[in-house]
Amino acid sequence: MDDVAITAHSPELTLTSSTHTRMMSDLPPLSAELLNHPVMFSLVEQQQRRGCQASLESVQTAFINAYHSPSVEALISRHREYLPSADFDLIRRSYAFAAVAHEGQRRQSGQPYIDHPIEVAIILLDLRLDTESIAAALLHDVVEDSGVPISVIEQFFGQQVASLVDGVTKLSGYESKSKEEAQAGTYRKLIIASADDPRVVLIKLADRLHNMRTIHATPPQKQQRVARETLEIYAPLAHRLGMWQMKSELEDLAFKTLHPDRYQEIARGLAMRKEARDRIVQKVIAQLKEMLAREGIKAEVTGRSKHIYSIWRKMERKGVPLERIYDQLAVRIIVDDPNNEVGACYQALGVVHGKMNWTPVMQEFDDYIAAPKESSYRSIHTTVILPEGLHCEVQIRSTKMHEEAEHGIAAHWRYKEGFNSRSDRDYENKIRWLRELISWRNETTDREFVDMLRAEFEERVFVFTPKGKIIDLPEGSTPVDFAYRIHSEVGHRCIGAKVNDRMVPLDYQLRNGEIVEILTSKNQRGPSRDWLRFVKTPSARNHIKRYFRRLEREENIIAGREMLEKELKRFGLMQVSFEKLVELAGPTVRSVEDLFYQIGVDDLNERALVQKLLGAQETAPPPSPPAPTQPMARVSASGEIYLEGTGKIASRLARCCNPVFGEPIVGFTTRGRGVTVHRTDCRTIQNLSASERNRLMPVCWGNGSGPNQWFPVPLRIEAWDRVGLWRDISNVIADAGINITDINQGKRWANGRTVLNVTVSLQSMAQLSPLIEKLNRIPDVIDVYRKT
Repeated sequence: MDDVAITAHSPELTLTSSTHTRMMSDLPPLSAELLNHPVMFSLVEQQQRRGCQASLESVQTAFINAYHSPSVEALISRHREYLPSADFDLIRRSYAFAAVAHEGQRRQSGQPYIDHPIEVAIILLDLRLDTESIAAALLHDVVEDSGVPISVIEQFFGQQVASLVDGVTKLSGYESKSKEEAQAGTYRKLIIASADDPRVVLIKLADRLHNMRTIHATPPQKQQRVARETLEIYAPLAHRLGMWQMKSELEDLAFKTLHPDRYQEIARGLAMRKEARDRIVQKVIAQLKEMLAREGIKAEVTGRSKHIYSIWRKMERKGVPLERIYDQLAVRIIVDDPNNEVGACYQALGVVHGKMNWTPVMQEFDDYIAAPKESSYRSIHTTVILPEGLHCEVQIRSTKMHEEAEHGIAAHWRYKEGFNSRSDRDYENKIRWLRELISWRNETTDREFVDMLRAEFEERVFVFTPKGKIIDLPEGSTPVDFAYRIHSEVGHRCIGAKVNDRMVPLDYQLRNGEIVEILTSKNQRGPSRDWLRFVKTPSARNHIKRYFRRLEREENIIAGREMLEKELKRFGLMQVSFEKLVELAGPTVRSVEDLFYQIGVDDLNERALVQKLLGAQETAPPPSPPAPTQPMARVSASGEIYLEGTGKIASRLARCCNPVFGEPIVGFTTRGRGVTVHRTDCRTIQNLSASERNRLMPVCWGNGSGPNQWFPVPLRIEAWDRVGLWRDISNVIADAGINITDINQGKRWANGRTVLNVTVSLQSMAQLSPLIEKLNRIPDVIDVYRKT
């Protein structure tokens, strides 16, 4: 739906009553029945509210006129070209009903609103979709804009059309929700409906494409919102469904809206080089055509323009100017040999690499025919260096591969009987991710569901099973994500992984082209809660969470407490009030037991909670002084204490707890050695007797630590001993810009487990958490925590 304006109705051609009756009798029975349905009275009232001079007879007359109008005949003519036996009355009836339902409405561009559903239908006609899809495109806004009940659509246009219209209609009942919540609910509804019938998403994408083509007529603020939504949701959705052509246009239109200056700069740069570029491309095309014909390969060779958004992305990713983007020159070879489409593609590759005076760039070679993407995309990509020294990208594919690459799931209408052929493996591969996504619909909120959807749109890595099957995963995925993509039981039984025949830790981030083998236990052992710290895919995360939710509540409470205490121990936080953590956790946590349970089932992340605690400690006011009359002393980063009215007094930082700048601290007045500064949760302070507590004094940190002021922090690292372990640990610490002041090996067990004691110098607590996180990711490191 687009924003609409209401305009006064211009009186239409009025028919005499006898003519009106005769023309009604000429309509097919279902259309005649629709004209006498009570919904027509609703449309009369709707038009009157819009300022139209409407009556039942005028609405019926408008319906009859639209039913026979040149506009609908033009649509039918296009449809007849590829589906001559279609139910054309359904299209006429749909167009006529949409015309009267939208009468009096105009788009913000000033055009009659009916132009929009017509344009959406034309986009679907270009995709050669079925009659029900064209009818639904014409009707897609009548429920939302004109208040037509979906039951009326089902009665007069069929169950399929009603289902499609309902799928693209925004959710009702979200009036009390925020705009973001309502939008998330609508996305969820769209995806669920699309998994059952992909025509829903095709109609929605066509709707969005036309709205983007006419976005200049909308207010600037809306332009920005719609363009961002297009880049974040709709263009990636088209890409995941294999619809390259639609995805490219959506991206360019959104980019032009969001960054008009950058878009024009690139467009001008391309235009300046266009003549020279076209001259070279035409020369390449002529040479290829001649050589392919000489080799007896029947093929079409065309130039292929790169769309502006993809050029900008590559410029940003590589940090280079426009003139350094090599594959601005691109051609495509589409071989025409239905009986030997794969062989003909490789013959054409042989011509490109072996028969031409060009140099292949082997690191730019991808064979998606031998190893199709999980979406079933098939093509050969290669880049060659021309005699002029320019790089030129060459794509090679068959006619059928080209149709599927350009139009994705929509192309299946040209080769299969619609979307109902479950034996069509290529089609099933294209929508499998959709079906996996909706399998979690009953266990996620609308926002969680949309987060899962966004994860599917991230950059992808393509890895192989040992049998050569390609698995498509989001960038940053781990062997655990891979295991759960194979099957939930493989994930639950996973005990290790090999990548290219080499053992890797389970949090290893997979890279393109790697062969992944999952090692499994014969017994059901279940996943580890630690996996939730590093898995990337929502599917893996949800399988793990589902497993733990099915455990007894008491088990999850115990496990949650252990996880929280372990995380607190990492930072030396031994005396933290759990009630304080309940407050920090937010309104969804009502008790300490609830806190432990939510951590146990991963509804609450213990690391994020401890980080929140550390942040609260750094910004918290100093603790209340034990004696109200005692003045507050300030501690410098080097541990020196300054007392107002007295000046500097003898002091030192306690070695038992090694306080770091930003942590809550307290002073203890010693006998003869001045004041020792401890952390407030230090065991020494907690174990003071009542008489000794009188010697405490309130202190707080000064304005900040200087560039040359450091605090020693001892860390205990438990790991499996191996060659290079010390080197890896020291490299991680050095890369963080942190100095090591002391290092020694602690206890070592016979099974190879060892303890390493490392003291590092930090300037503030803000450095500790990222360092511990990085050390924990080193292969064979079991645990890292701060010693107290």
